[in-house]
Amino acid sequence: MFDRILVLCTGNVCRSPVAEALLKQRFPAKRIASAGLGALVGEGVDARARALAEADGLDVGGHVARQVDETMLREADLVLVMSDGQRRAIAEHFPSASGKTMLFARWLDETEVPDPYRKSESAFEHVHQLLVRAADSWIGKMPDR
Repeated sequence: MFDRILVLCTGNVCRSPVAEALLKQRFPAKRIASAGLGALVGEGVDARARALAEADGLDVGGHVARQVDETMLREADLVLVMSDGQRRAIAEHFPSASGKTMLFARWLDETEVPDPYRKSESAFEHVHQLLVRAADSWIGKMPDR
């Protein structure tokens, strides 16, 4: 059973905090957190990602970016990443977590979630919709208690 879930992206200001909020909304009994592999430590959610999240009723206003560490990975039952490159980075730098690391969008045809940071509004919109579909795809695959 996956009760403690850690969602990772690069900076922890666009994809992973929104994915965290989406999973919390869908799985309220689980402990879900996010972090970054190259986190912009101390930063809040990017304004464009935040606006899209809030339009969907998600609360990301209190988020503060943080860097992933060994303790976070050890405590997680499941680690969800946005790309194969991030999955390889976990395997290389934190080999003990590689067996519990999966792609956030693994159940979709488009399995990687591109990084919209410093890109266009349409890139953020595309990524937001992809994150929503990916979060929905975990329903039924990760039973809530």
